[in-house]
Amino acid sequence: MSKTKAGKAPVSETLLVELLTEELPPNGLNVLSEAFGSALAYEFTLSGFLPHNEAVKTYATPRRIAVQIPRTLARSPDVERDIPGPPINAPTEAVAGFARKNGVPVDKLVRRATQKGEVFVARKPVKGSLLEEVLAGKVETALKTLSFPRAMRWGDGEVQFARPVHGLVMMHGKHVIPGTVLAVPAGRTTTGHRFMGAVSIRLSHADEYETRLRKGGHVIADFAKRKSEIDKQMQAEARRYKASLGEYQDLLDEVTALVEFPAVYAGEFDPSFLEVPQECLILTMRKNQKYFPLFAPDGKLLPKFLIVSNMRVSDPSHIVGGNERVIRPRLEDARFFFNQDRKLRLEARVPQLAKVVYHHKLGTQLERMQRIKLLSGEIARMLGADVMQSERAAELSKADLLTGMVGEFPELQGTMGRYYALHDGEPKEVADAVESHYRPRYAGDRLPGGKVACALALADKLDTLVGMFASGGAPTGEKDPFALRRQALGVLRILMETPISLDLFHLLRSAEESFPKGFIKNNPNEVRGFLLDRLRNYLRERGEDTLQVEAVVSQINGLIYQVPARLRAVREFVKLPEAKDLAAANKRVLNIIYKNEEIRTRFVSPDRTMMKESAEIALMDAVERLAPIAKKHFESGEYEESLLLLAKIKPDVDRFFDNVMVMVEKTDVRNNRAALLQQLGLLMNQVADISKLAA
Repeated sequence: MSKTKAGKAPVSETLLVELLTEELPPNGLNVLSEAFGSALAYEFTLSGFLPHNEAVKTYATPRRIAVQIPRTLARSPDVERDIPGPPINAPTEAVAGFARKNGVPVDKLVRRATQKGEVFVARKPVKGSLLEEVLAGKVETALKTLSFPRAMRWGDGEVQFARPVHGLVMMHGKHVIPGTVLAVPAGRTTTGHRFMGAVSIRLSHADEYETRLRKGGHVIADFAKRKSEIDKQMQAEARRYKASLGEYQDLLDEVTALVEFPAVYAGEFDPSFLEVPQECLILTMRKNQKYFPLFAPDGKLLPKFLIVSNMRVSDPSHIVGGNERVIRPRLEDARFFFNQDRKLRLEARVPQLAKVVYHHKLGTQLERMQRIKLLSGEIARMLGADVMQSERAAELSKADLLTGMVGEFPELQGTMGRYYALHDGEPKEVADAVESHYRPRYAGDRLPGGKVACALALADKLDTLVGMFASGGAPTGEKDPFALRRQALGVLRILMETPISLDLFHLLRSAEESFPKGFIKNNPNEVRGFLLDRLRNYLRERGEDTLQVEAVVSQINGLIYQVPARLRAVREFVKLPEAKDLAAANKRVLNIIYKNEEIRTRFVSPDRTMMKESAEIALMDAVERLAPIAKKHFESGEYEESLLLLAKIKPDVDRFFDNVMVMVEKTDVRNNRAALLQQLGLLMNQVADISKLAA
């Protein structure tokens, strides 16, 4: 415990720290600067230089990261630190030694209660530190908390950072704070845009950093403002052509990290390239060149694209022309791959999958395809889908992995398979299934459409999950090299959101049977548990109540398609005034059943002739009266009605627990009453385990 001594408040000013570097990696640049700002603010808060919770301002451009922290003290305040000592019943010599060691008279020691008893405490004054004495060290400490894929060394030194550091600004208000960070001495001079701004910008105050860079340096240092400026310019260009930008936010973040003073220009390419599937052209432009393609109102690609340049000029013709010349050979490559790939039918590529290893324990892509084909046909039969089309789609599903286009752009697997299947004359349902069996590829992605596509998508994902778990590839911690969490979520979403009324556990057994006998050993329950855990996480991430999710998931078994309706029913049930008491009673019921060895593992019908208490007879009557009604509601999918019916049984449940002792000495009476509670539990827990709702 520390207390600040009263006195004159130390001087506070804006603190500025800037690292000037060579071009930083664009991916995660803004995150890097924000992490630096947070780490530095934490260091200063911990040591008392930031007495208030100040908003930290971070900056990030390709050649700098910077932090501005307002109202930073020039000197941290003096404090009194409490140092715990010996217990109050310690020998006098020990107490005196503790006081002497800390420079405090014995009569100035205070008593304080702790978890280990009352002890003596010495209050020792600790002088504050000057900012100039500690700043460089705290910057170094903050930098060490940052992570980036690969650190670099430069010159003859041993210092490391994401890229070589060539300049350092450390200012407190108008004063330079001396010090050295990463072997670079601090100063007040920064630099502007590499071509358009001042080479040297001497700052007179930390507060003028952003403004001076903008006006004299032609640098928009604020990442968010630079991103907004690019977006505004692109939207204006798109409007000129009555076009849209499609999905572009990820690329916008990357491009923002590549420029300091952006300008957006429009380029064109030969419309003849539009004969190539637009997905290929879009990927070529976005991935290779960082261009933004433009789309017509109907979503079709236009022969135009936007360039985000780091140069603002009055005549951009040379910039536009240069980029148009650069894009042409890229598009020519795409056209070449497309034309060459279509010379060989997909089915002719299938045997070559035998040369492609899928996994050293799971065989080749051909062996995998054969398993998926078998499982896809079985699922199609369950769904009432065209089995031949489903098996044909499975047979062709991996053939495009051997095409030139997918070799160049792996992101297009499935997409190109669809185009090539249509070119080969395959039915549209088959081609669509080839494309969509990878869905959903990411959170929020579309689900496969149609029964044939769903059968293939489920078969593909289930084969991956079962096979990888059996071969030791289950996720551990944050590591998930085979993206099994995504595969599991895909299975759950297809079953739940399509919806498809198939039993997940039955599907898993079918997937396990497609592997060689003896290969699947102890992992089936592990896979089931993994899928249910993913279901819990997914539902919670969607904002569902944790207790309600657990109540449903613990009872759902493999009937994933029923989850949304059961959750809705539970949400309505908890609104009942009787819900809380019923949940608590149900928890008590389950505890009694669990403790009774006779009925815990088997179903026992209660014997009415053994019942003597009016309360147990009344409860038996209520259960027999309501059970068939609740069952009828449940089997019809009327889960809300089934749960809401429980309100009618609450008086009988309360009366039973108030007047009847279950755990009596007579074994037959005890077991009979437990059997009655077993029937009550079955009635109450058809839709969800409502005991989970008891806080």
